[in-house]
Amino acid sequence: MAIYLTKESKVLVQGMTGGEGMKHTRRMLAAGTNVVGGVNPRKAGQTVDFDDRAVPVLGSVAEGIETTGADVTVVFVPPAFARAAVMEAADAGIGLAVVITEGIPVHDSVAFTTYAQAKGTRIVGPNCPGLITPGQSNAGIIPADITKPGRIGLVSKSGTLTYQLMYELRDIGFSTCVGIGGDPVVGTSHIDCLAAFQDDPDTELVVLIGEIGGDAEERAAAYISEHVTKPVVGYIAGFTAPEGKTMGHAGAIVSGSSGTARAKKEALEAAGVRVGSTPTETAKLVLDRLEEQRTATPG
Repeated sequence: MAIYLTKESKVLVQGMTGGEGMKHTRRMLAAGTNVVGGVNPRKAGQTVDFDDRAVPVLGSVAEGIETTGADVTVVFVPPAFARAAVMEAADAGIGLAVVITEGIPVHDSVAFTTYAQAKGTRIVGPNCPGLITPGQSNAGIIPADITKPGRIGLVSKSGTLTYQLMYELRDIGFSTCVGIGGDPVVGTSHIDCLAAFQDDPDTELVVLIGEIGGDAEERAAAYISEHVTKPVVGYIAGFTAPEGKTMGHAGAIVSGSSGTARAKKEALEAAGVRVGSTPTETAKLVLDRLEEQRTATPG
């Protein structure tokens, strides 16, 4: 019941010894994440105590993989060093790099996402809350106590809307929730997650959260119409955003009719996706769709 992240995942934290890294490593451990080490060349050989768990600090991602078998890294380094950190992880052969860092220059994001793809490393982010498979593992900053394991998959550009939908649908629960980030360039797209959820036998329905700017949601709609047989429910943030003004995320800017919330809603609905006008209405659409699925299934 998961995509990308399971209870078997072994997680490194690049930037673990910094303030944000320390805070969220503690939260990840409390959620049951198997954090096997931090990475800081200047503090290699030390250990950091998190309540009842001592986590070693390693000199490099390559050392972390060699000594712990790590297959996931969560990146909490400052923007100026994020490109080098992600490329180091890709060079070491990490399978998944979750880049939490906000404010990374776009040309750096282009460089490391392209580099990582060539090396076979999946990037989630940057400027994202990470991903969580409730009850198994949490890689990033998503609160772990607002939902439970279940059969809904969620992919979202927005961190806060991820949390809200998780809470609204807490009685049903989620297989995996992926916050892909709201920057103009991200390593994992809506389509990537839709494909993974389509292939996950324990994901019954997918929630897709988008926002104004770009054409990611329109491309996702085209993919859904051709490849996704599971029900999808959507929500688009930004119906009241003024034209030409960046709203929150660096990628959320509307130019003319391109990238508007209405255009995205229409594209999704044309692909058979039910789209809510508010997060609460979206949650109700999910419940309605699940009920329809149950009544339509014999026995």
